[in-house]
Amino acid sequence: MPSFTSLEAFARLVPRLAPSCGPVRLVGVDGYAGSGKTTLAGRLAGLCGGAPVVHLDDIAEHGALFDWTERFVTEVLTPLERGESARYGVYDWVKRARERTSVVCPAPVVLVEGVGAGRAALRSSLACLLWMDVPRATAWRRGRERDGAAQAEFWAGWMPAERAHFAADPSRPFADFLVRETVTSGRETGSRPARQEGGAAVPEGPFGEFPVPGYEVFEGPGRAAGGPVDLTLRITSGS
Repeated sequence: MPSFTSLEAFARLVPRLAPSCGPVRLVGVDGYAGSGKTTLAGRLAGLCGGAPVVHLDDIAEHGALFDWTERFVTEVLTPLERGESARYGVYDWVKRARERTSVVCPAPVVLVEGVGAGRAALRSSLACLLWMDVPRATAWRRGRERDGAAQAEFWAGWMPAERAHFAADPSRPFADFLVRETVTSGRETGSRPARQEGGAAVPEGPFGEFPVPGYEVFEGPGRAAGGPVDLTLRITSGS
């Protein structure tokens, strides 16, 4: 079994990464739809002192599920490279329109999460790439259960599109780290914030309990292949 570290220990090492996008350490979080990228990114952002998170669901849209590189470069990467705040229109998957703007400051660490975060066109701007290591079948099953029957038509179109994307432009082989879920570490009480995931509107949940996953971080195939991450990370079990 490969050695691993906890997400908490990994987060303490992120500031040691070399800036990759102007003054920003841009950390990509990729994986299949439904794999838990949004939850992972939120947890890591909190551990990194409240780092901003760019959700690729806000950048993509129905007519451009994966054809959003130019928009991302223009509205997010280029301003951050100049040390300026990024401003981009947030896509509403229900209204099919961009009615509000998100502003992301050039913080020391900024996370980018979503399917395709590790695409070839963006990798040179990433300080490191994480892959949420959940099998595709499991992730898609979770996603369909989460979104319900109302989004069945969306998923029918999404699955072949995602399959084609990763066949042409895979991310996992270039991931510096693989993140795997552990047995549920506890239960969180409160309400889930409303947001749109995988093209589906996920409503705010009522106050109650829901599982809190734990995580283990493993060295990924990108590091094994001599990837560009400028970080000496000693991963040891239980660190």
